[in-house]
Amino acid sequence: MRHALLLVLPLLWSCGPKAADSTAAAAQASAWDYPDAARGDVVDTYHGVQVADPYRWLEDPDSDASRAWIEAENALTRSYIDAVPQRQAIQDRLHALWNHERFGTPFHQGGRYFWTRNDGLQNQNVLYVADGLDAEPRPLLDPNGWSEDGTVALGSYAVTEDARYIAYSKQDGGSDWRIWHIRDIDSGADLADELRWVKFSGVSWLPDGSGFFYSRYPEPDKALQDVTENNSLYFHRRGTPQAEDLLVYAEPDHPQRGFGAGVTDDGEHAVITVWEGTENKCRVYVMDLDEGWQDALSPEGPRAEVTRIFDAYDAAWYQVADEGDRLWFWTNKDAPKGRVVSLTLAAPGELTEVVPESEHVLETVNRVGGHLVLQRLEDAKSAVEVVTLDGAHVRDVALPGVGSVGGFAGDPDRDETFYGFTGFTSPHTIYRYDVATGEQELLRRPALAFDPDGYVTEQRFATSRDGTRVPYFVTHKKGLAMDGSNPTILYGYGGFNISLTPWFSVSNVAWLELGGVYVVANLRGGGEYGEAWHEAGTKLQKQNVFDDLFAVAEQLQADGLTRPDKLAVMGGSNGGLLVGAAITQRPELFGAALPAVGVLDMLRYHQFTIGWAWASDYGTSADPDEFKALLAYSPVHNTKPGTAYPATLITTADHDDRVVPAHSFKFAAALQHAQGGPAPVLIRVETRAGHGGGKPTTMVIEELADRYAFLFRALDMQPQIPQASGASPAESE
Repeated sequence: MRHALLLVLPLLWSCGPKAADSTAAAAQASAWDYPDAARGDVVDTYHGVQVADPYRWLEDPDSDASRAWIEAENALTRSYIDAVPQRQAIQDRLHALWNHERFGTPFHQGGRYFWTRNDGLQNQNVLYVADGLDAEPRPLLDPNGWSEDGTVALGSYAVTEDARYIAYSKQDGGSDWRIWHIRDIDSGADLADELRWVKFSGVSWLPDGSGFFYSRYPEPDKALQDVTENNSLYFHRRGTPQAEDLLVYAEPDHPQRGFGAGVTDDGEHAVITVWEGTENKCRVYVMDLDEGWQDALSPEGPRAEVTRIFDAYDAAWYQVADEGDRLWFWTNKDAPKGRVVSLTLAAPGELTEVVPESEHVLETVNRVGGHLVLQRLEDAKSAVEVVTLDGAHVRDVALPGVGSVGGFAGDPDRDETFYGFTGFTSPHTIYRYDVATGEQELLRRPALAFDPDGYVTEQRFATSRDGTRVPYFVTHKKGLAMDGSNPTILYGYGGFNISLTPWFSVSNVAWLELGGVYVVANLRGGGEYGEAWHEAGTKLQKQNVFDDLFAVAEQLQADGLTRPDKLAVMGGSNGGLLVGAAITQRPELFGAALPAVGVLDMLRYHQFTIGWAWASDYGTSADPDEFKALLAYSPVHNTKPGTAYPATLITTADHDDRVVPAHSFKFAAALQHAQGGPAPVLIRVETRAGHGGGKPTTMVIEELADRYAFLFRALDMQPQIPQASGASPAESE
């Protein structure tokens, strides 16, 4: 398919640290002179229960009081981190490791190939175009010249069928808001078109390149804080101002519904997906694109006539292929682990099962030539199968090892596709694959100053409180001593049906080189075992996620891999919630904590920007039963004065308009107020950054150096740091 479906994806990632419980640390207990954070008298009543919110004033990030507090907190954090002698050496090593050529997975369109590349230390990846895989590529979109500080990034993009134009979006300062432009690929010049107030939207071109579908919101008063609602689907005609865009579909009586449209390969229909929040469900409507379909529309309405194919909102339906009057969909309808069905528009209620549900989760499906490429998860590891359009097995794809794959984008007229493979110690490597013959070839493999043969990854299992078997990956140097002395990062997410599979990260390599152990826990709430696994970690069952994490932490310690004063818990966004709940429920289990851009005020999260969309996972305080469950684990509301909490470095950004920084601000103030132990509670507030997307390389390296320096001090680490001069020149095959 040409289009990218409009989905509201929830959150990102994060980290965690604490000081060793030593006499020296205890002697410093009085050294943390936290900035003054006035405790107000705000009290809310929920279902007859009074709940204090003393730091309500921190919800306004631009007030004089908030800005003064942020400045003072950043100064305190800098004083702690800058006192770590190894801080600069860590940054130098990260800089050296990062300095290697990296490529994105290519795709073909209109006789041309497109891929991203970074020469190593560029702040942003550059999109290249070439007339063949062996032809000389030229830069098409280079975000590195869009801002002096590198904080304006390239968002999503879509190429016309004839590869004459590309629509692309810019992301400024990490915000979820995007500004869309159109570029002439031959000349490299932008057209006058500019589309604003677009969020969570891709675009889908008509086959003739005359225009595309996209969705947008009304202009907000406060772009970084106001609740994001009232999405509408529009059609933009190339070469015209946004004010003249045609309103295609909207449902003003349902302000929390969002819309996306994908044009079928023959250009005869638009398949409209209707979503509501982050729940893995949607509605699907089809609109005929017959001659003159635009004539009935205007910028103000009325909306287009549609055929409602799936309107029950009881399952997810994602179109994966089309051929004439027949459409193929991935769905979890009557199949929690996913299956593929087809239907005809003449009889949309009559489903034909193409690929039945199996014991393994069917993650994604792509049409390539006359085949479907199925990507499955087997215990959180990738497996790939090629089948015919009727579902007949052709072959399993021989992957390079145990890890994760991505890609396999395709065209119905071409058997060629590309995929990327990665693992915890295997950098992202690109392969070309022919679905007709099964032949594949290595296209590009990055070379960096790291020897993966010196490390090992194992998959292990822990038993949660209710007997559930919880998988986790452990990566460390070969020959590691199991004496409990190993500094260890335990990373988790556990939400929104998102699966954590093996992936390569330069930051993780740096941690391994420092002698650290890296652990990824596959917690309930994720998608590793299908919808039942996801639902078992939502709403009234959210405590299962935290119990799963505790089980993994306890198993790591029982196996002699680490001990509490050497264990850091790490997570971001929903994973930041995980970290906050972990240290407020079981502070004795961890030596350090790094909650990043976390959802930490569970009673008010839904009142900011797109927060309402997460209610399918969390529930809301408006419901009495859900309120009770939320209050029981909400990190902001569960700090207890006098408790010895682990050393904590909270990280957030002042431009995060997905999880607003007020969450982190309020949690930092509450945890500092409650801290009864010697370990520091610090917050690092980045400027000109958002939830994580589009962050420039220089900013990423500096933040990681700060995190690892914090861990050095908090976990009392004494390893030898590899010298930056040992890095080899970056190369690729």
